[in-house]
Amino acid sequence: QVQLVESGGGLVQAGGSLRLSCAVSGRTFSRYAMAWFRQAPGKEREFVATISWIGGSTYYVDSVKGRFAISRDNAKNTVYLQMNSLKPEDTAIYYCAVNRAQFRSGSTNPYDYDDWGQGTQVTVSS
Repeated sequence: QVQLVESGGGLVQAGGSLRLSCAVSGRTFSRYAMAWFRQAPGKEREFVATISWIGGSTYYVDSVKGRFAISRDNAKNTVYLQMNSLKPEDTAIYYCAVNRAQFRSGSTNPYDYDDWGQGTQVTVSS
């Protein structure tokens, strides 16, 4: 099992920016595809972004394209989500997740991910 710890959430005004971080335990982080999901109150968990194991391939849900960027630093065992031009509808708990099937591209399916962080709250005020 892999441990994931998110940080960087908070309260921001619409149009502002936040950068989320997800620190991952273990020595084989570089082999894993990673993703961010989010869940707003009363809604199902939603895919946000994913990055392949080597970082060369990324994919986003349409609603965040051009505003969010996922990246990874394999030397630090950390994946990031840079969020710009935030909107009130981005308000949610954000979770990072890891696919421990090694050397894979990312996936939008939450069932492809084996371990999840505890989540970090992002609140965007209008």
